[in-house]
Amino acid sequence: MKRLFTILAVTASVLTIVLSVLPASNLAIFPGGAALIFGLIAFYLSKKAGHVKKIIQFSFLLTIMALGLTTYKAIFNTTEVGDTETLVEKEAESKEEAIEELEDLDLDDIDIE
Repeated sequence: MKRLFTILAVTASVLTIVLSVLPASNLAIFPGGAALIFGLIAFYLSKKAGHVKKIIQFSFLLTIMALGLTTYKAIFNTTEVGDTETLVEKEAESKEEAIEELEDLDLDDIDIE
């Protein structure tokens, strides 16, 4: 049982590290919480057996670092909405160009049979 929770804690902490460096870093909170819970259970079971493995403490370290990075990114990174008018204009221009290209096609010469 101790080994299962240790493996789950390490896996969740690695997933937390990976998600914390991605642009959608707010998703790292869920596996981070799971890693902390699994780590605490593994720590309790190890303490009960009489010896605590270093891998459990390493999983705590990874999880705390990833959650710290996620918190930092959530506080200091702001998302800015750019000028959408230029995007709308570009979209309208490309639509007009596509219509012109379709109108220029000569479909009478194509034999479909």
